[in-house]
Amino acid sequence: MIIGTAGHIDHGKTTLVKALTGVDCDRLKEEKARGITVDLGYAYTDKLGFIDVPGHEKLIHNMLAGATGIDFALLVIAADDGPMPQTREHLEIIELLGIRHGAVALTKIDLAAVDRQKQAKTEIAELLAGTALADAPIFPVAAVSGEGIAELRAHLEAAAAAEGERQASGGFRLAIDRCFTLSGAGTVVTGTAFAGSVKVGDQLRLTPPNKPVRVRSLRVQDEAAESGHAGQRIALALSGVEKAEVERGQWIVAPRLHAPVRRFDAKIRVLSGQPPLKHWTQVHLHLGAEDVPARIGLLGADEIAPGCENWAQIAVDREIGTLAGDRFILRDAGARHTIGGGVVLDIHPPSRKKSSPERLAMLGAQADVNAATALQLAAEQQAAGVDLDAHALNRNLDAGMLSALCQQLKLKVVGATAFAPSRWQELEARLLAAIAAEHERAPDLTGVERDRLRRLTLPTLSRPAFDALLATPLADGRIAQTNAWLHLPEHRVQLAAADLALWQTLKPLLVADPYAPPRVRDVARATGMAEDTVRALFKRIARHGDAWPVAHDHFFTAEAVADLARKVAALNQRDGCARAASLRDEIGGGRKVAIHILEFFDRIGYTRRVRDTHVSRGTPEQFGS
Repeated sequence: MIIGTAGHIDHGKTTLVKALTGVDCDRLKEEKARGITVDLGYAYTDKLGFIDVPGHEKLIHNMLAGATGIDFALLVIAADDGPMPQTREHLEIIELLGIRHGAVALTKIDLAAVDRQKQAKTEIAELLAGTALADAPIFPVAAVSGEGIAELRAHLEAAAAAEGERQASGGFRLAIDRCFTLSGAGTVVTGTAFAGSVKVGDQLRLTPPNKPVRVRSLRVQDEAAESGHAGQRIALALSGVEKAEVERGQWIVAPRLHAPVRRFDAKIRVLSGQPPLKHWTQVHLHLGAEDVPARIGLLGADEIAPGCENWAQIAVDREIGTLAGDRFILRDAGARHTIGGGVVLDIHPPSRKKSSPERLAMLGAQADVNAATALQLAAEQQAAGVDLDAHALNRNLDAGMLSALCQQLKLKVVGATAFAPSRWQELEARLLAAIAAEHERAPDLTGVERDRLRRLTLPTLSRPAFDALLATPLADGRIAQTNAWLHLPEHRVQLAAADLALWQTLKPLLVADPYAPPRVRDVARATGMAEDTVRALFKRIARHGDAWPVAHDHFFTAEAVADLARKVAALNQRDGCARAASLRDEIGGGRKVAIHILEFFDRIGYTRRVRDTHVSRGTPEQFGS
């Protein structure tokens, strides 16, 4: 269990830790000279780890670098002074960080009369009333003489035993709060492990900037070890990185967790007694061991009143590492006082419609700390399904954990997207309704082209998900396919007898050179027909589904387009993409024709242009082939 001290300057935090552990946490020359703690100090026993934080108001940023990794707060209050300004601010920070376990050490009882000690206890009770530490026990101690130390130590050890070890699930994450070099060890970083486990030999990442490192050796709670896990203070000796490349605030993470962000969505609470937090207020963000300027973009509100909460999108001045569930503290732009804090919800925030009711409902789902509940609510909220890769990264879930959750919740999983069963049924109903609406709108059309139907059903639905959605009604006959057109089985479009006869006359002209058929004007010239007549017929044939307008006045038969779709698919299978030159070689025509064909496939969504290549998005089956 990691215990963090908290309290006003000169209330005896460092002396108390030394009495409990035998370790002097003031390691810096300046600390020895001034008699105050300037930076974080660390001490360990067999069962406990201590983070000793500075108490001076000007050193809150150092205090916060250590506070985000603690499990238990030891609030230190001198009996002769009682609660002081930094006592109150440290207590507010403890609250904002979600620390729910703690105790109070009433120090320097040897310097205070009995009546003064009683008065201090009353003041402490008033201070803690209504907070998470309201029922925290108070231990009168005199660190120099040792009075009360044994009782306090016994309580802390009992609390550690009751808490047990933190579950080491997910990928490894350690917030770096110190970096130094040691002879024989090289670059060493220390910090509190937020998640996962680590062992000697592991390949990890320094993030940002995504620098590969390897664990040469490690120490846990200042003892040599082969492995460590979440909830422990760990020192990692790393190869692959120099001390000059490492800064407090960076993270050591499992490779898959490298995902630095410049903005994220969060839930923020403003402290009582602070002014309302306005939209786009500039603040100092303290997260992990990081301290970075940021701005608060409020979502669905113009301000957050004192003592209230709201959603926000936080934009930081530089890339930082964070994941959902991380707690943070907000201080004013001048870093003079704490104004609030919150919890990270989503590291993949949208840039548009970020305050829509749907988005705010989604944030409400993400705010649930239970992984199963959060995934269930997210699947119910998102019609286009949950991006499982993004969700797993955001909440630090490994593949096994994610798969188990999807099975437990009976989600419909398509590729990397998960749907709530009710949402999947709604999508199927929307699909059928979209086809029916198109039949009503254009009864002379055979049906709807596949990619257009996807957009009509739900534009944000991925193509793999749409294909899976379409597969069932196609298989059971609720939807039929004629060439590339999808339609209801009962929907029939018949060509007029005259049109059908004329098409049978003209079609051989297109079939003669299927990949480079004559244009409308050439067909008209060859047959002696009016150009407008030929054009109007070909348009009606295209609406019926027997031809495609590949380019302006350039119609291909449905059979030719289906065959070209197969050739483009084969090129993608062979080369990873299709190029105009490779398609030209396949069809034996000119490069210009090949370009027209590939641009046509891009236009209807069968392929996607990537620079000078065309990458498959669909399958040849959508053309009835």
